[in-house]
Amino acid sequence: MTEDEGITISGAVKDKLIRTKERWAEEGRLLTGTTADPERDRLPPGQTLAKDWPVLDLGVQPDVPKEKFRLRVEGLVANRLALDWDGFMALPQSEMVVDIHCVTQWSRYDNRFGGVKVRDLLAVAQPTPEARFVSMTCYDGYTTNLTLEEFAAADVMFAHSWEGQPLTRQHGGPVRLVLPKLYFWKSPKWITRVELLAADRPGFWEVRGYHNHGDPWLEERYG
Repeated sequence: MTEDEGITISGAVKDKLIRTKERWAEEGRLLTGTTADPERDRLPPGQTLAKDWPVLDLGVQPDVPKEKFRLRVEGLVANRLALDWDGFMALPQSEMVVDIHCVTQWSRYDNRFGGVKVRDLLAVAQPTPEARFVSMTCYDGYTTNLTLEEFAAADVMFAHSWEGQPLTRQHGGPVRLVLPKLYFWKSPKWITRVELLAADRPGFWEVRGYHNHGDPWLEERYG
């Protein structure tokens, strides 16, 4: 499941859960048929506020010690990167407070994340003019895709902490992406590889009936 030796993967892929969520896409389950304006409506349509932070994954969780962590940036960049933990933490550090929205209908307000803004990492990697899309790969084998424009937005972060504490393994530690403007399946846990591309490459859920973009206020749950 991972390209790095020495990373322990526990659990088993939840095939029944994956099939259930595929069926949701086929049936359009959870759709309200409404839209909202993020400038006016803080809660996207069909969402319910959660006080806790639900744990959702494919059934497997990688155990990534910091000494084995690598974040690779490859593809259409002038400078290919393979950052170890110290190299990652040497980049400019930031904090942000954002809301997050999961396609399974929960939202959570005012989450304080700490980490490295994507735009600060890209300033080092230097995307080439041909780069327009991003494909991300995680230690559990999960993939997802974004446009480079949304990936490089000011409020997108490689997060290593939440509420002042290291990000737990359950929630994607040591490092996950946080992109608050899209459904949270676009914010992959346990990220290890970013590839910049000229053409789009849909990821795990995108090829299983989920929307290629995923805007919560437009209710882009399924494609």
